Amino acid sequence: MTDSHSLQRISIDTPIEEINSINKNTLMGQLGIEYLSVAESKVTGRMPVDARTHQPSGILHGGASLAFAETLAGLGSSLLVDLALYNIKGIQVSANHIGTAKEGFVYGLAEIFHQGSMTHVWNVNISDASGKIISTCRVTNMITKK
Repeated sequence: MTDSHSLQRISIDTPIEEINSINKNTLMGQLGIEYLSVAESKVTGRMPVDARTHQPSGILHGGASLAFAETLAGLGSSLLVDLALYNIKGIQVSANHIGTAKEGFVYGLAEIFHQGSMTHVWNVNISDASGKIISTCRVTNMITKK
């Protein structure tokens, strides 16, 4: 199980394999979410479109997309603050689901829109392998002192 000390050691210089290891035995691990790259103001990742993330009709569940978006934005905020001093808490997630996916992977690009001292707002676009937008999301994270 991952503890908060594991997160405190994560930076943009941490190997992506190590960053991905923090998701083991979590919702993110169960959904198959993987980080692909990290930078100071951007995080990319992918999530499978399969039985774990489908709704009963066989297409990507909107809730899985929201979890994916919040995951990418949460890591992004974690890279911008000192996690020994601050906690990151997702306080708002919204999305417009404008496409569908049935199989393969969807890819997420989270980019910081607002970086304040108490809140971070992220735009997250989720697309299929061809680049077609599936969902466009907005995530707000609260930054609180420990």
